[in-house]
Amino acid sequence: MSVSLLQVAGFMLSALGTFLIASATAMDMWSIEDRSFTVVTSIYAYYGLWYSCVGTEYGTTQCRPYFTILGLPGLFQGVRALMIVGIVLGVIGVLIAIFALKCLRMGNMEDRVKATMTITSGAMFIVAGICAIAGVSIFANLIVTNFALTSFTSVGGFGGSFGSTGFVGYTFGAALFVGWVGGGILLVAGVMLCLACRGMMPENYDGTAYKAASIYRSEAKSKTYNESHRGQSMDGRHSTQRFDYV
Repeated sequence: MSVSLLQVAGFMLSALGTFLIASATAMDMWSIEDRSFTVVTSIYAYYGLWYSCVGTEYGTTQCRPYFTILGLPGLFQGVRALMIVGIVLGVIGVLIAIFALKCLRMGNMEDRVKATMTITSGAMFIVAGICAIAGVSIFANLIVTNFALTSFTSVGGFGGSFGSTGFVGYTFGAALFVGWVGGGILLVAGVMLCLACRGMMPENYDGTAYKAASIYRSEAKSKTYNESHRGQSMDGRHSTQRFDYV
């Protein structure tokens, strides 16, 4: 696979991964009520990072935002922070990767600069993917650990005391799978861009070829100097005697 194709593929995957983790962050179905544990199945609740919703089998939904920040658990706020950091790094990495494309010429930008920008964006995508996967995994662990969830308290706290109003089972929502896929795609895109950076570095960047050329020129100059300062004998023939001029 050529360097340009590898770089373009990594860029497209990074844009897709950033879009997926942003979509997962905005989705409301991070945890959804498992209706196998309830008698009334026509009404169910589901929760996201920003809203709590109640839906019916007839397609009607009603959502309300979380009216508190201090009342939310620390892990829940940590998931929010990780997802936001992943989105910010992904967006910045996409902007850098656009200008670092080898097929896109902008002024007199050297390949060495483009290679540096490529590896920078690749590292940002790897960190963004790790943040997204970590945030989704923490939320999934929260669901598994607190399998008996309850609805929100009257002040809008996310967890309150889990299981205080009866056993309500919650399972993974669609947003978790979207976030996992998006984070994985960002990791793959970051690795591809880091690999493309190695092929974008100039071959003579280490200075080896320039050093050999300079040695050759110095030897030629020394030889010319030695030949030009040979003396001549009385009969016009060159002698091996050398003169030093002060």
